[in-house]
Amino acid sequence: MSNENPNNWPLWEVFIQSKRGLDHKHVGSLHAADAKMAVENARDVYTRRNEGNSIWVVLADNIHASKPEDQGAFFDPADDKVYRHPTFYPMPEGVKYI
Repeated sequence: MSNENPNNWPLWEVFIQSKRGLDHKHVGSLHAADAKMAVENARDVYTRRNEGNSIWVVLADNIHASKPEDQGAFFDPADDKVYRHPTFYPMPEGVKYI
């Protein structure tokens, strides 16, 4: 049994939405016995000054990601889709900040 997790609780990843309409951002991780405890602990740890609007918790075991070392081969298929590049479209006159 690890000293870092004496209760052997699963690791949860925490995402906070700071204001309605904004995206949820990953803010950290915590150990908790279940989802309810994870949400409550996330509220106490990551939203101390009422800066949160919504909290998501996800079991870390349920997150699957690509590997940084596979970046080239993994994202190469997008290179042959020129319509995904913003340079493919003509910019109308007077449009700013795009």
